Amino acid sequence: MNVVWAIYIVGALLAVWRTDANWPTRIALAVLWPVGPVAFVVTVTILLGASLIAFPLVAGPIGLATAAALWWFLA
Repeated sequence: MNVVWAIYIVGALLAVWRTDANWPTRIALAVLWPVGPVAFVVTVTILLGASLIAFPLVAGPIGLATAAALWWFLA
């Protein structure tokens, strides 16, 4: 958990230091900067889920290979 806080603090300090805006905007950006990477991960997850429905002939073998790889790594 300390690593997560360290990454957050470094990101917040970089946002305050490198942003060309007034101080209230800098503080808001420093507090909210993790929203961007989280939004990226959520978007990619949704697109991968939708691709399973849109392209079932491609997604079937990929899904089976992923399940087999997870089973092998976690067993």
